[in-house]
Amino acid sequence: MMITSLANPRIKYIRKLSERKFREQQGEYYIEGLRIVGEALEQNAELVTLLNAPDLLTSEFGQNLVGQAREKGMEVLDLSPEVFAKLSLKEGPQGIAAVGRQSFTPISSLVPGEKDLWIALDSVQDPGNLGTILRTGDAAGCRGVILLDHSTDPYDPTALRASMGAVFNLKIIKARLNEFSHWKEKTAIEVVGTSDKALIYYRDYYYPIPMVLLMGSEKTGLAPDHLRICDEVVSIPMLGKSDSLNLAVATGIVLYEIVHQSRMKTD
Repeated sequence: MMITSLANPRIKYIRKLSERKFREQQGEYYIEGLRIVGEALEQNAELVTLLNAPDLLTSEFGQNLVGQAREKGMEVLDLSPEVFAKLSLKEGPQGIAAVGRQSFTPISSLVPGEKDLWIALDSVQDPGNLGTILRTGDAAGCRGVILLDHSTDPYDPTALRASMGAVFNLKIIKARLNEFSHWKEKTAIEVVGTSDKALIYYRDYYYPIPMVLLMGSEKTGLAPDHLRICDEVVSIPMLGKSDSLNLAVATGIVLYEIVHQSRMKTD
């Protein structure tokens, strides 16, 4: 039966997933669009409900996704175009969305592999930055991202959209600084940070593997407590009038230097 009323309790519930507090309470999130829903299904993300607007979903690929969800026994809700449009976060909605269950890995359970590369982020605030870092980290072969202290929500709609599905391919960890420090000591993994005051140019450092790349917040960079955890700190040169780089850009620059060095070792 098709849902045609915005007063439907399920629709009210899904609309509230736009609020971080409600997402955290329920442990769920909302995604929308052919690419990200397809990526979630392909990576066997824990989706609990698929939302289908048959009058909007003209794509054969999208219709196949609905068929896959039904075959898996997933709940599929058929919505009128008007109801789907009220849920939609996109211009020109494609008629497919899903509700998924959030997945976080406890830092205490992490055992670094010999080729592991991790990203740790201190109090990242911008969900677009976080999503871009997830996407870049996935492309660079990272195993996961450790979110320290009061970081933004990786299941924020903006973060999910910017991640382009990478959130389903990486381990996501939330931890306090003391938990991260304890894990570092326990596993003896190397931690390399960045700072504009560091004396070592990021391309002159020999990056160990396994390791964690620790990046500071957008506004203040790494605090002294974070810098003390680092085995080394490197800098990215600023040659123009700008005194800082976007966090996602800076992370990508250092990540791909690490990737370059790793490839040189195997060639």
